[in-house]
Amino acid sequence: MNSDPIRVLIVDDHAPFRAGLRALLTSVPDMEVSGEAADGEDAVREAAKLQPDVVLMDIQMPGMNGIEATRVIYQSSPHIGVIVLTMFEDDDSVFAAMRAGARGYLLKGADQAEILRAIHSVGSGEALFGPGIARRLINFFSQLNPQAQHPFPELTEREREVLDLLARGMSNAEIAGALVISQKTVRNHVSNIFNKLQVADRAQAIVRAREKGMGN
Repeated sequence: MNSDPIRVLIVDDHAPFRAGLRALLTSVPDMEVSGEAADGEDAVREAAKLQPDVVLMDIQMPGMNGIEATRVIYQSSPHIGVIVLTMFEDDDSVFAAMRAGARGYLLKGADQAEILRAIHSVGSGEALFGPGIARRLINFFSQLNPQAQHPFPELTEREREVLDLLARGMSNAEIAGALVISQKTVRNHVSNIFNKLQVADRAQAIVRAREKGMGN
C-alpha cells in the first residue's frame, strides 16, 4: 500500500483562507501542502512544477479564473485531481467546473471532515461532490428523462398517450375505452393536441406522431 502523503496545492486569492486550509492539512498525518497560489496563472505554473496529487481551486480570482486554470491543468496533467472549493453553487459554475475536468466540487461552507474526505477520494482517483452539489447534479440529470426528451414536450403526459393511440388509428371511443375516460375528455385532449402541434385535423396529427416514432 502506498503510504506517501497526499500532496495538495492550495489556490485562493485570500491569504487568510489559504492559511486556514494549510493549518487543516498540516494537522493530518497523511497529507502535506506542496505549495500555494493566489491566482489562476500561479496555479498553472505551480501545478506544472510541483505535480501535486490534488489542487484545491477557488473560482473567482484576479486574472485567470479557477475554471480556466482547472482546464489548463487537466489538459496538461490529467493525473492531478482538481477540487473546486468556492462560494458559488449555481448550475453554470458547477457544470463549467465539471466540463473543465474538476473531480470534486465543494462549497467554502463545507466542514473540515468533508474537505478532508474529498481530498482523500480525489487523491485516490475518485470523484466527490459535496451533498448540496450532489443533489443539484441529481436534480439536473433526473430532468433528462425520456419524457423531457420527448419530441412533443409541449404536450402533457395524458395528451401524449392520446396522441400515441391516435397514431395507432384508434377512434375517440376506442381511446376513451383504453384510457378509461369519457369521450368528451378525449375530444378535449385531441383539440389541445391539434392546437399545440398546430395541425388542422386528425390525419395531420397522426402523420406528425408517426414521424416521431409514435403509434408503434
